[in-house]
Amino acid sequence: MILSAAGAALGGLLFGFDTAVISGTTSALQARFGLSDAALGFTVASALIGTVLGSLVAGWPADRFGRKPMLLTVALFYVLSSLGSGLAGSWSSLLLFRFLGGLAIGAASVVTPIYIAEVSPAHFRGRLVALNQLNIVLGILIAFLSNLIIARLAPADVAWRWMLGIVAIPSFLFLVVTLLLPDSPRWLVQNGRLDAARAVMTRLGFPAPEEEVRHMQAAAAREAGAVAPRLFERKHALPVACAIAIAMFNQLSGINALLYYAPRIFELGGAGADSALLQAVAVGGTNLVFTILALFLIDRFGRKPLLYFGSVATAAALFLVAAQLSSDRPDGTAVLLGLLGFIAAFAISQGAVIWVFISEVFPSAVRGKGQALGSTTHWVMAAAITWTFPVFATSLGGYVFVFFGTMMLLQLLFVWKMMPETNGIALEDMDLGFGPRRADETRGAATI
Repeated sequence: MILSAAGAALGGLLFGFDTAVISGTTSALQARFGLSDAALGFTVASALIGTVLGSLVAGWPADRFGRKPMLLTVALFYVLSSLGSGLAGSWSSLLLFRFLGGLAIGAASVVTPIYIAEVSPAHFRGRLVALNQLNIVLGILIAFLSNLIIARLAPADVAWRWMLGIVAIPSFLFLVVTLLLPDSPRWLVQNGRLDAARAVMTRLGFPAPEEEVRHMQAAAAREAGAVAPRLFERKHALPVACAIAIAMFNQLSGINALLYYAPRIFELGGAGADSALLQAVAVGGTNLVFTILALFLIDRFGRKPLLYFGSVATAAALFLVAAQLSSDRPDGTAVLLGLLGFIAAFAISQGAVIWVFISEVFPSAVRGKGQALGSTTHWVMAAAITWTFPVFATSLGGYVFVFFGTMMLLQLLFVWKMMPETNGIALEDMDLGFGPRRADETRGAATI
């Protein structure tokens, strides 16, 4: 079970690697292709435009053909994108291959959390799905380290090609691993393949495969009234609204602006180019450490308490960064501490919760569509913020971080007033609403 979750989560590692690796190439790309700030923003956002489309269309084939075939498709797209980006001979070809990589990232953000959630029992589903987030931040750290090493070893005119092309190595690894993964047992039950589902659950180590299959069949029977279940129905209003809100706030925190433009932000704070790359590595390391901590907290304390803490802590850190960058003589150390505080608070809250929450809040019949909705919302916001950040950062300076901090205070209000707690509720019971009845209270934790 753990190996299957970790294998699928390699898609998350590539998600993070491909997301952050562009940060080390922005200055070189701007010089190589003669890009304005707006054109640079579009170049970085080209992958994010692909993520919007990838997340939008991935839900239906994931439900129709299964989770594993979609993971294989994602792996192939990663390979093609990384090789094509590293070898790109023109700005247009670079945009094309970055867009292809974005398709893979968007599809992975839909399929990987669903797959992991569906091979996991309820009592530690949060930790296993959070492995995907752990791999995302590990990929981000590897990207920052890779950029730093390549910048010091490779000639300046080709370093950006190596930075983008090296993603092909983990992409090939993910392709090989995906071939060995089992199918999702829940998808097998939904498609009437009960014997195959029992065999997979036995292989995964579920203690009571027969009981699990019966429970899944009961959930499928409750959904049998609609041939083609619709996501936008009154009974799904709460999970739809929450998925959209948590995805929007994830990006309104400014996280992707930091990940994509970390060296440029540190340069605004007075750091030199090489020092800025090193400080970006510190951001990636902090992100990894606090994501690991979140793995031990998310199932113990639940999703909402982590977001309560994160909303307040990220807002405070962002306001500190804004104050420093808006001053005449910004303190580079204070900027670094503020951004490290922000990334730590984000990793332990929003970073750990978003993909877990979206992957589990929807009933089984619309889970693929719901995950696609949340992912698409996330990537639309990511593309918009990433595209416009260079322009606003140039014109507004540190005040752009005031906006991000204010959004985190609004997130606090959303979590308090609207968001349900999904911790410990079996996936098959999500269509029964959110109340005190938990999976281990209805069936016994030993048989989940």
